[in-house]
Amino acid sequence: MAQFPKKITDDPYAAAVLIRRLITEQGIIYWRRYLVAFALMALAAGATAGATYVLGQVINQAYVDKNIPGIAMFSGITVVLLFIKGVATYGHMVILTKISNAILATNQRQLFAKLMRESVGFFSERHSSEFLARLTAGAKSITDVLNMLVNAVGRDLLMLLAMIGVMVWQDPLMSFIGLVAVPPAMLVLRKLVKRIKGLAFNQFTGTADIMETMQESLQGIRTVKAFTLEETMQRRIDENIAVVERNANKMARVANRSNPLMEMLGGFAVAGCLMYGGYAVVALNATPGAFFSFMTAFLMATEPAKRLARLNIDLNSQLVGARMLLEVVDSPASEQSDDDKPALKLTDARIELRDVSFSYRSGETVLNRMSFVAEPGKVTALVGPSGGGKSTVLGLLLRFYEVTQGDIVIDGQPISSVSRKSLRAQTAYVGQDVYLFRDTIRNNIAFGKPDASEDEIVEAAKAACAHDFITGFPLGYDTPVGEHGTQLSGGQRQRIAVARALLKNAPIILLDEATAALDSESERQVQEAIEHLCQNRTTIVIAHRLHTIMHADSILVVEGGEIVEQGRHDELLRRGGRYASFFRLQHHDAGALAPISATA
Repeated sequence: MAQFPKKITDDPYAAAVLIRRLITEQGIIYWRRYLVAFALMALAAGATAGATYVLGQVINQAYVDKNIPGIAMFSGITVVLLFIKGVATYGHMVILTKISNAILATNQRQLFAKLMRESVGFFSERHSSEFLARLTAGAKSITDVLNMLVNAVGRDLLMLLAMIGVMVWQDPLMSFIGLVAVPPAMLVLRKLVKRIKGLAFNQFTGTADIMETMQESLQGIRTVKAFTLEETMQRRIDENIAVVERNANKMARVANRSNPLMEMLGGFAVAGCLMYGGYAVVALNATPGAFFSFMTAFLMATEPAKRLARLNIDLNSQLVGARMLLEVVDSPASEQSDDDKPALKLTDARIELRDVSFSYRSGETVLNRMSFVAEPGKVTALVGPSGGGKSTVLGLLLRFYEVTQGDIVIDGQPISSVSRKSLRAQTAYVGQDVYLFRDTIRNNIAFGKPDASEDEIVEAAKAACAHDFITGFPLGYDTPVGEHGTQLSGGQRQRIAVARALLKNAPIILLDEATAALDSESERQVQEAIEHLCQNRTTIVIAHRLHTIMHADSILVVEGGEIVEQGRHDELLRRGGRYASFFRLQHHDAGALAPISATA
């Protein structure tokens, strides 16, 4: 079967396809502003061409006609033309900058909105620094591409045509001599484009690697310091920087490889024009003003000509960044919007798992036909060894992931049939690793209810046993928590998280080892806060410290993705099974902290 040659449009991110897309999807929105910018560019090009022509008249008035009033008049015209050029240049540069800023902001918003529509699993496979690179470098690349195109057509091409017009007007034959260098220069530049694409891609990924190492080193600075990893991390980032530096040097060599050849060809063209122009003045009685005007226009035409010649190289280096951003924006969202589904309507908040199976990866079962009921207003505890699937249950309840088989039902409604927003709006989650935003204590609590009043925030903090330590800070509720809440202790962060969950006032509470990383005193305070949180709410709690769930209404022992035991604390101890074994291993003592109250 005959194979047809591959078309350029077969690749959705080919240079020509990307350029057309950027123009039609993003540039066309600002066509009125671009039209004004083009008009100003044309005015600047016309004023520049007029100035080069008038300069020739000044020379003729001085050396041929010996006319001082003529010199003054044409000199004044030159000043006016150059002033017009300056004003027009200022105008189109400001307009293009404003357009670029608007497009940059739009792309950054678009990428962030797309990331917010991705599932938790999407981010578990990637490093956050990759998205930072796409958000910054990728968005800027799009504006750079559009600016290159606009400047190439509006500024450089118009300027080049205006200068060629002056040259042809003064001497057509000499103009032909000056343009003989163009064809060989274009042949050389075409060979460099493919190499530039690969180097630009390596430069982008290398920059992302630098950001990744920097981000991990700073966010994990306690671990770095504790394990004296400063030199290790320094070597890692040195290697990343060295790779980017070598690649940047390669790109500099390749991108500028054409310059010597183009300068040499331009030199031949200039020399040819000088020889012919000089001969025309001496032997053919041509005016020196025409020769001067021609050479001025020719020399002024070289810069826009070189920029136009390099346009393909510069575009391809920037299109790599544009592609990096658009690949994420174009990909189907892993968490498709389902706001069109009915909202979850709660009556009792009864949660039931019916033969639920789940796998993160094919062939690796995490949950195996798990079934249980979390009764309304009661505490259901999940215990067992790490890796058994306990946290996965909470992830499925929040629909961070979708079940592979079976159903999760709340008050008779499969959660897959209701909108995620309505499900999550009626669920409060507190985990072991509390995430606080780099903001004040007040605002971190208010994330539970963005329109909460000051009194509601304070009441939530009091119920979470956080008010006293908050008011102990000089700035009180306005105290900054630092990045990830590092300016607070572990217990303080947990109580802020509980206050946030209390303020949300959700009927379903999910607790994932909320006290596992705390000392005894902090655990007691957080446990007291959790008691308030769980009052009259359906609660599912994961715990490794079994004394914290002794009074739970139902305890489920989870191993290998299955429930191997179920009952209350005393019942499970009498059975002498897996729960009793776990309990003995933890050497529970009589001074244990107060557990979650089943009636709380």
